Amino acid sequence: MATFLDKLDAAAQRNRSLLCVGLDPHSGLVPPAEVAGFNREIVEATSDLVCAFKPNLAFYEALGREGLMALERTLGAIPGHLPVIGDAKRSDIGSTAEAYARALFGVWGFDAVTVNPYLGGDSLEPFLRCKEKGVFILCRTSNPGAADFQGLSMKESGLPLYLEVARQAQGWNVWGNVGLVVGATAPEELRRVRGICPEMPILVPGVGAQGGDLEAAVVHGVDSRGRRAIISASRQVLYAYRNEGGGVGVAARRAALGLRDAINQVLDQRGWPW
Repeated sequence: MATFLDKLDAAAQRNRSLLCVGLDPHSGLVPPAEVAGFNREIVEATSDLVCAFKPNLAFYEALGREGLMALERTLGAIPGHLPVIGDAKRSDIGSTAEAYARALFGVWGFDAVTVNPYLGGDSLEPFLRCKEKGVFILCRTSNPGAADFQGLSMKESGLPLYLEVARQAQGWNVWGNVGLVVGATAPEELRRVRGICPEMPILVPGVGAQGGDLEAAVVHGVDSRGRRAIISASRQVLYAYRNEGGGVGVAARRAALGLRDAINQVLDQRGWPW
């Protein structure tokens, strides 16, 4: 069976893209009854421009049963060759973590998920043992309050917490299925994380609406071959029609194409062409 990394690398090469589109139907912008159709239009318009799609489960759970049904239909609309990252940020003790892993990988069938390392390595083990699946560990997040804890120095190593997470992640990467989440709003931290984890895939949210620097995200996020960075954008693509007019799909495609081409321009300039 192909692993998540196999699928990611193949999709990136096929579409010449490091762009991931987040499928996040914000309440008030997409009526609950229209979420599945809205997402299908986005997927159909952008599936040849991305390396992955990333639904954030919170937006679907907030809509109750109707939202979960929309998530199921959304997953069915995504072409099978494209990896899907379930942005769930799950973690818990023992049997609860087992249940989360079964739900995300077994029931929903995500190719990869995001997890929270706060409870320690044993809380991540149920996810990690799914060897063919990707596990993206929150490392240095994109929100303004990230530094409240993630920037604190560890007593033993002297490293800031986010770098200690990156270091520990290397040890957890027994099956080669670990990745990290580092926000584009923290380019220096991204550079340092990439230095510690030179080969891991890094999911980089925060470009677009959150104000992350796209060029810095690419330069500091990619590996030595100019790959393995997953540059994620959601609102900038999904709701492009609100600023540009026109249909949802047409505007989304224009925005996604612009982002993909901007990423590839940076790759070309740095000597990492496709």
